[in-house]
Amino acid sequence: MLTFIQITQVEHVIISTVTLSYEQRVKSRLKIKLDNGEPAGLFLPRGSILKNHDKIVAETGEVVEVRCENESVSTVFVTDPLLVARACYHLGNRHIALQIDVGFIRYQHDHVLDEMLAGLELTVICEEAPFEPETGAYHGSGHSHHEH
Repeated sequence: MLTFIQITQVEHVIISTVTLSYEQRVKSRLKIKLDNGEPAGLFLPRGSILKNHDKIVAETGEVVEVRCENESVSTVFVTDPLLVARACYHLGNRHIALQIDVGFIRYQHDHVLDEMLAGLELTVICEEAPFEPETGAYHGSGHSHHEH
């Protein structure tokens, strides 16, 4: 069984992919199954968060590309900066992990939060899509443990 021990930015030949949910991508110790069906394990440095297209390296040198699994999310398409700020403020007050991008805000589906945003006159769409929230100010924008 392959054991993946680090995230890399160095170019490598990729032997397979692994599709993981957000919940799985924030765990540093986890049994996984590669998309080709091969069992594997994550043994990454604590605090690692895998992002879409990250490459992870096994102890034996094999490299696999990470893909974000589609999951049940709520998406608010909004371009008005004031409405974006209001929505993020109210969701942030509830310590909700948010994916904030140009034109939309996304969070793991929760009907109570959907109703709250509808009360702000925002349209919420429940859909299956990848979820890649902000990592937070203390976590940095990248992986501090990448090879350079």
